[in-house]
This record gives sequence, structure tokens and C-alpha cells, in this order.
Amino acid sequence: MAEIANYRVESELGCGFMGGIFSRWSHWSRKAPVHSLPSSENPKKPRTNHSSQSHRRRRSSSAEPAIGENSSPAKPLQKPDQKPTRNSVSDHPRTSVSHRKIRGRRNSDAARSSTSSSKSNGSGEERKLRRESTANSLELTRVVAESRQPDDSRALVKARSSNGMALGHLGNLKQPVTKNSVTGNSTPGSTSKTILALSRGLQEMSTMPSKTGYGNIVRKNSDEFRTISNKLEPEVLKRMGNEAHKEGRFKDALVLYDRAIALDSTKAAYHSNKSAALIGLGRLIEAVGESKEAIRIDPSYHRAHHRLATLYLRLGQADKALYHYEHSGSYTNSKDVDKARALEKCLVSCDEAQKLQKWNTLLKETQFAISSGANSAPLLYALQAEALLRLLRHEEAYATYQKGPNFSIHVCTNFFGMASSAYLLMIGSHVYLAAGRFDDAVTAAQEAAKLDPNNKEIITALKRARAVSSARSSGNLLFKAEKFSHACVVYSQGLEYDPHNSVLLCNRAACRSKLGQFEKAIEDCSAALIVQPSYSKARLRRADCNAKVERWEAAIQDYEVLIRETPGDEEVGRALFEAKVQLKKQRGEDIKDMKFGSNLVSISSNERFRHIVTSPGMSVVLFCNKAKQKRVFQALEQVCKRFPSVNFLKVEVEDHPYLVKTEGVSNVPTFKIYKNGSKVKEIPGSNHELLESSVKWYSS
Repeated sequence: MAEIANYRVESELGCGFMGGIFSRWSHWSRKAPVHSLPSSENPKKPRTNHSSQSHRRRRSSSAEPAIGENSSPAKPLQKPDQKPTRNSVSDHPRTSVSHRKIRGRRNSDAARSSTSSSKSNGSGEERKLRRESTANSLELTRVVAESRQPDDSRALVKARSSNGMALGHLGNLKQPVTKNSVTGNSTPGSTSKTILALSRGLQEMSTMPSKTGYGNIVRKNSDEFRTISNKLEPEVLKRMGNEAHKEGRFKDALVLYDRAIALDSTKAAYHSNKSAALIGLGRLIEAVGESKEAIRIDPSYHRAHHRLATLYLRLGQADKALYHYEHSGSYTNSKDVDKARALEKCLVSCDEAQKLQKWNTLLKETQFAISSGANSAPLLYALQAEALLRLLRHEEAYATYQKGPNFSIHVCTNFFGMASSAYLLMIGSHVYLAAGRFDDAVTAAQEAAKLDPNNKEIITALKRARAVSSARSSGNLLFKAEKFSHACVVYSQGLEYDPHNSVLLCNRAACRSKLGQFEKAIEDCSAALIVQPSYSKARLRRADCNAKVERWEAAIQDYEVLIRETPGDEEVGRALFEAKVQLKKQRGEDIKDMKFGSNLVSISSNERFRHIVTSPGMSVVLFCNKAKQKRVFQALEQVCKRFPSVNFLKVEVEDHPYLVKTEGVSNVPTFKIYKNGSKVKEIPGSNHELLESSVKWYSS
């Protein structure tokens, strides 16, 4: 590299194609491509030192930055009427103008001068120049290729149209694989940075003007270099994509692989690597297409076969996965094949269970298939959702369907076929209908009917979705108009198409409650809660109806479930308090001390403390001394008024040392928040703002 670093570019490039590039870069600031004529002044008159210094300053200010610390940049040529800087001593004799012109020019300038002045020998001279140009170009390429170990201290500078590059780092010419080379065993960080700089430099070099003029000669710009760069640049882009993929930057990797494919679409590795980037982005079906393209280009590409087999396994196509595992060579192991065969058997069992309507078996088989590797198969998720719907587990069916891969209808149709896509949409319609998303249910059924218009099951699903959606809309309008009997009839008509629709059941229960039919309303709410256990509106309505018929224990049970979900709900808290009061009255117990909103209780025993904090809802406990706690009490009373459904307790540490020890109280005063029997927060007694915000947070 030392030999290359000290190489004089201006004297060795000659008239080759690289000479044109380097000479244009080195003298970009010249206003004209021809040399200035000799001055008309007396040639024997010595030049002053001031002029020489001024010229030196101008030249240094327009010079390009150095490529590396140890490399010598290409120096700009001096004009014919100026002396060399190193020999600018006033007492040196001046040579003749013609001699200075010859000595001050480069070899390429001399060649051009001889070409333009000797028309009679033009053909022979041009052939000679072409041979010299080719020789210089090949010599430059050879020197670049032989530079095996570039100087580590040399800084890498991006190639631009206005600067040259060190010969050891020219463009993105492929360097021999060495210890410190780009393609060698360099560190990942330095490798990616070096490749990125090489790629950028090559791109800007390849976008130079197509023609370059020097004097009266116009020639084409480095077509040979552009051919080499276009040939090697995709490999650089691929390596950059590999680095991005290793770092988890899949979007960046995908962009780089796309650029490499755009330059050379005949390389199987580019398509296979793009497939890996698409897998990282979750775009599995697109990844299948790229893997298939890689195999089409190179049918013996084992890695692409293995990647495609894994994709087919994840998408639930066991037969195709087995085929490509068999063609994966050394990349396949016995575990992969066993997974594909197990999935194949499982899919057969799923088909049989669906035909025989053995929904528990279907649920079990689909769960096994998904856990075995087919975690991106939409058909398996649809089968599982259908089984859960048939088992009246609507909440789980909706959650399962939502977990499935979110492929578009167009993609599913192209990959899985029209029949499979229609089935997916039909199950989606059932799931949306059960969840109360009526408009989505109708839309999904309509799309399914477009794909498979002759399927009777799909036609029935569309008719059902439309009827249930219409009944719900019409019934709601009648209910708002307080025509409860008519609304009840309309809801009942919709339930004929979907007997277990929780929304219609709950709405009919509201109508029956308004009509005083509390027992029937309770039945409808219970039926809705069977398929949707977390349907809060149905639970609250059932609790209210139980309270109407004075079933206080059943009402309290539902209210306590609701208060666990929303501890700060004042309406539910008041209803729960009233139900407890009525239950005590029914049992003949004393209710003098019971008052809603005055829920600050002084603990008298350990058992009383444990009973309150383990009951449903939320409790706030103040551990304090008997005296000097007025400010803390005032803050606690204010929070009590804001959150009447929350239990507030006061524990005096002098009377209850056992509770102080078991609850881990180290400082007093201290607040501790309990929710459904579990301790969730501890707050210093002086931080009243944190107390209020925490109670609000945990009660919401």
C-alpha cells in the first residue's frame, strides 16, 4: 500500500479512461478545459515571491481534501506560464516557453496536443493512444486488485464528482478477501460502514456526465468502469442487506435486497435473502413468492428449499412443507420432517372432526397443530373459532379469531384458493355476529358470497347476518320510542336466526324488565352470560332484576363481581350497599351503623380487618398512632367522600401490633391499598396527593 499511496496520479494515468475521470475531478474548478496562453510579458523578467505565494494560496484553497492521512492526493497541474512551486526562486534561470509548456503538462495533455496537430498521422496515433489507454486502465485495475491489505489508519472518503479516491478504496471494486478487507473477518460495525461508503461512492461515480470534453477532443466517459460497477454493486447491496438483517432492521434490509434485485434479478441468493427480510416483517405469503423465485432460478438451492418448507409449515400446508424439506439437503433435520408429518396427520383429524361435528376433538386438534408450528395458518384459527362457537364459548371464539394472521382477502384468495377464503369470511361473519359487530358480520358474509356464490352454507350465513342485524336496529328504534312490547317481538324474531346472540338477549331482557317481566328478563340475561361471561351490561341488568324480586344474595353476588371490575363505580357501589342493607333487614340484623359514603371503619380485631380487605372490591388502610394524626384523618375523610364504594379502614398500631408485623408496616402513618384481597400499593402518610391519585387509578 505504501507504493500505491506514493503513486503520482498526475504523471501515470496517461490518456486512459481513468485519466479522464481523475483529470476532470482534479481540475473541476477550471473555467475552460484548455491551457492558458503564455504571457506577453518579458520571459526573462523574474517572477516575484508575492505572486508565487498568491498562486500557492489560490491553489491550496481550491484543492480537494486528502483521502487519507498517509496517502498523497493528486496535485493540480500548474499553468504553462507559471513555474513549479518548489522551484519558485527568483534567481533561477527561466526556460523557454515551449519547453515549459511541455514540461508543465501531463502525458495526456501531450497526447491530445499531438493528436490535434498531426492530422496526417491521425489514424496511427489514435490506435497508439487507445493501446496506451487500455494498458493504463488494466494496470490501474491490477494495482487495485493487488492491494490486499489497505492501511487501517487511512480514512475512507465518499467518492464524489469533485474529488479522487485512494487507489486502495476505489469505488466498490471488489477487494481480495483479506483479514482487514470489507469481505473479510472485519467487525460488523466497520464492515457495514465501509460497504455503505463504497456503495454511495459508486452510485455517485456512476451518475457522472456521459461525455467529457478536453480541448478539441470529445470522448465517452469510462464505459468500462460503469460496466464493472454495475456488475459488482448488487453484491455490495446484498452484503449491506445482510448486515441490516443481522441487526434486526428488516425494512432497511428489504430495501437493499430490492435494489440488488433491480440491478440483477438472476441471482437466487438475492430473492432468498429478500424472503428472509419479509419473514422478519411478518409478510409470510410474500416471502413464499420470493423463495419460489429463488428455487426457479436455482432448483438445487437447498437453503431456499428449507426456508420455503418452513414457511409452508407455518402456513399450515404440510404436504408442501414435506416436499421442500426433502429437497433441502443438509439444511433439513429429522425434527423438521417429524413436525411436518405430525401436522399432516393433525389436519386430517381436523377435517374428520369437522365433518362429524365433534367440536371438542376439533378444538383439541387445532390447538395441537398451532402449538406444533402452524402458528400462521388462518384456516386452523378459523376451525378453532368455529369449534368454540359451536360450544357456545363466544368470547373465546372472538379472541381466537383475532389472534389469527391478518391477511387480506386478495392475498388469501391467491394463496389458499377461493373456497378457503370464502370459509374464512363465513366464520368471521359468525364471530362478528356473536360479538355484536353486526355491520362487520354482514360485510364479511357478503364478501364470502361473492367468492363462493353457490355455497348453501354461506348463503344461509348471509341471510342470518342480515336478519339479526335488522332485528337489532329495528328493536332499538322501538325501544327508544318506549314501544317495549313491539321491541320485544322484534328482538325475538332476530333470535330465531341466532338463538344465542348475547346482544339480542340482553336487549330483550331490558324490554321485559320495563314490562315487569323480571323472571323472563333474568333468564335472558343468564343466557347471554353463558356465551359472554364478561358481558357487564347483562350482569348489571340481572342484578337489578334480582333486586326487584328481592333475591338479595343473588343481586349482591353480581354486584360484587361488577365492583371487582370497576371499584370506583358509584352507581354499582350504591346498589351493592342497598342490597346489603336489605339482606340484613331480611335476616333481622342491626343496620343502625350502616351508612353509604361514611365508609371509614376503625378496626377492632384482626378478624374484622381480614374480612374487609379480602372482600370483593378495594380497601384503603391507614396505619397510624392514636394521637397527632389530625391532618392525615382529614385527608382520608376527603378521599372517602369522593370514592364512596371503596372501603377505608383505620388501624391504630398500638392496639394491633400483630397486624403491624404481618402487613410489614415500618413507618407510621402509612397507607396501604388492597384490591380483591391483594396488597397493590403502599403510600407514605404525608403524601395526600399520591393517595388520591392512586385510589382513582386502582378503582377505575
